[in-house]
Amino acid sequence: MSDKPRNFPLTLDSLAGKPARQGGAQSLAQSRVATPQTATQNAAQSAGRSVQGPGHERAPASALAPSPSRQHPLVSEAVRRAMVARIAKQGVQDHVVLDAMLAVPRHLFMDEALASQAYIDASLPIGHHQTISQPYIVARMIEVMRQGSPLQRVLEIGTGCGYQAAVLSLVAKEVFSIERIKPLHELAKANLRPLRVSNLRLQYGDGMLGLPQAAPFDGIILAAAGLEVPHALLEQLTIGGRLVAPVGAKLQHLQLITRVGKMEWTSQTLEDCHFVPLRPGTI
Repeated sequence: MSDKPRNFPLTLDSLAGKPARQGGAQSLAQSRVATPQTATQNAAQSAGRSVQGPGHERAPASALAPSPSRQHPLVSEAVRRAMVARIAKQGVQDHVVLDAMLAVPRHLFMDEALASQAYIDASLPIGHHQTISQPYIVARMIEVMRQGSPLQRVLEIGTGCGYQAAVLSLVAKEVFSIERIKPLHELAKANLRPLRVSNLRLQYGDGMLGLPQAAPFDGIILAAAGLEVPHALLEQLTIGGRLVAPVGAKLQHLQLITRVGKMEWTSQTLEDCHFVPLRPGTI
């Protein structure tokens, strides 16, 4: 075994082989459609409530603990707990997802000038005309993709600042994330490196092409909206795998696509949403 120090997050080049995957269709449970709320509703009264329930898997709250030097004086754990309690009240019920949302310090993934707004229920700018997604929608999409089942290998299209990738790393065994904007790819690496996320690999490239060298995936999640889901991504789902994506132009909705056969997929439309557009190529 080499004693060479490892950089985190790992790059795709560090992937030495991939585990054998098993196929087999999975049943698709009907998802409950939740309606988003504003950032301020229920925050104060929810701050002290637990989002835990008996008999569920836990994402360790200390798994992605930042160093003390990166803490922000205006951001307390109570504020993060209030955010998670609000997400639960909005309809997200998967405690694995809720625990992961609690464990990841969202304020570390945005400009320090916006850190005090990190836990409001809104998307916020991260530069290059891109945003960090609303906390509710991050949790909702991951919950829909999980369907209460463990995830082995997940692909994220649109790393952005790295926040959603960090959450995914706590609910999936292995996560791959692609970003087409080079400065954001570098930003995500810088944001994630102090957290030492060992099961996450970042790739700079065209997300519309997916990552065939690491496929198949039992979960794919898109952080940008296209008029339709690229077929290349559908083909990289394993049988029984689920893809969650915003679809549309001005009017967008979440779409859940499940691969049920070699050349067969089913689709389910969920709630309305709003994302930046999905674009091809790299910049």
